[in-house]
Amino acid sequence: QVQLVESGGGLVQAGGSLRLSCAASGTIRSINAMGWYRQAPGNQRELFAHITSGGSTNYADFVKGRFTISRDNAKNTMYLQMNSLEPEDTAVYYCHIRVPSLTGAYDINYWGKGTLVTVSS
Repeated sequence: QVQLVESGGGLVQAGGSLRLSCAASGTIRSINAMGWYRQAPGNQRELFAHITSGGSTNYADFVKGRFTISRDNAKNTMYLQMNSLEPEDTAVYYCHIRVPSLTGAYDINYWGKGTLVTVSS
């Protein structure tokens, strides 16, 4: 079984920065794609940052230039550096990973429980 634990959330003023971490533990041979999602009150959970096993990244337009996703494969950990935070960034942030099955025929999805980020104006 694989567990994901997010950390680094909290309260910050607009314009400030936070760094989120997502540590994966358990029986992990490798991790394929990793991503950060967020869900604001009344909204659906949305993907906004994604990183492949090779380190290629993609971002939603609303975080481009402000957020940076990275990963440390040796530590099975993913990070999210968030700068120039805005009140609209207030949400619960979730990490997500895809781990290959034992046969490699498909990927298994795992989710963290989420960490709250609150940006005050």
